[in-house]
Amino acid sequence: MQKKISFLAAAAILGLAGCNSGSDLERALIGGAIGCAAGEIYQDGECITGAAIGATAGALANDI
Repeated sequence: MQKKISFLAAAAILGLAGCNSGSDLERALIGGAIGCAAGEIYQDGECITGAAIGATAGALANDI
């Protein structure tokens, strides 16, 4: 379990590093992927909920 969380944390950091120069669609895709992973970790089987929240946050990240 510890390796899974470490891998997901590294993937999240690398994904978020690309958010500064990407389009809204790219940020939404990265946010959705990270949200899906977070949903699976925190609430088993909540990938879709996490992906929806992550994609929304990613798309709006540069607008705030």
